[in-house]
Amino acid sequence: MISFVGAGPGAPDLITLRGAARLAAADVVVWASSLVPEPLLDHAKPGAEIHDSAIMTLEDVIAVYEAHGDARIVRLHSGDPAVYGAIQEQIDWCAAHGRDFEIVPGVSSLAAAAAAVRRELTIPAVSQSVVLTRLAGRTRASMPDRESVSAFAAHRATMAVFLSAARPHELQAELLAGYPPDTPAAIIVRASWPDELVVHTTVAGLRRDLAATKARTTVLVLVGDALAPDAGRQSRSHLYSPAYSHKFRKASTA
Repeated sequence: MISFVGAGPGAPDLITLRGAARLAAADVVVWASSLVPEPLLDHAKPGAEIHDSAIMTLEDVIAVYEAHGDARIVRLHSGDPAVYGAIQEQIDWCAAHGRDFEIVPGVSSLAAAAAAVRRELTIPAVSQSVVLTRLAGRTRASMPDRESVSAFAAHRATMAVFLSAARPHELQAELLAGYPPDTPAAIIVRASWPDELVVHTTVAGLRRDLAATKARTTVLVLVGDALAPDAGRQSRSHLYSPAYSHKFRKASTA
């Protein structure tokens, strides 16, 4: 069995119980040292065969799978493997070669970033949608034309921009195609890691403040009016309003 396990955003205790159990039982672990902190490997059993995918190609990883046909293998991905996890080609290989596999969800860096800035990202009457995207960059061929940051910016929903810290000028320019300059933004570097850094800024200040961090990887940029300190005061949730009925509670008439 090959288990594609989400390691979570970085903190060793933010891996799921299921993910930790799969690591503890694994004979072989393939992990990305560039994205997953080494303390996550403390969940692995002594004597497990460890491979660092930071220096491996897809073909190298598959060679490990082929060499251990009957082993319990964990492919440890950062965050949640469903988001920029590069697991689909591995899933396709498993399906083509009759290998059993499973996907163990992980805590996304998006959730850790929201926790770091202490904000809900979906505020009633402010933003009810969250866009997860990235700049095209070197992998431009994989980005559909309709999915540019500037195209999404026109909607002014809460946006989480991954994998884009190396291009502050381009990121700011695309965001300004839709967001007003004073729109709140936050830069979260290595969310939940011991050296986590949070910088509160605006779209107008994003280029300067992002460049000042000197960070290029494990950076998430959040943008949108939901990040404003007073955003939640504009409208409360219907779910817990005394005037709102649902199947578990009738509206109060008092």
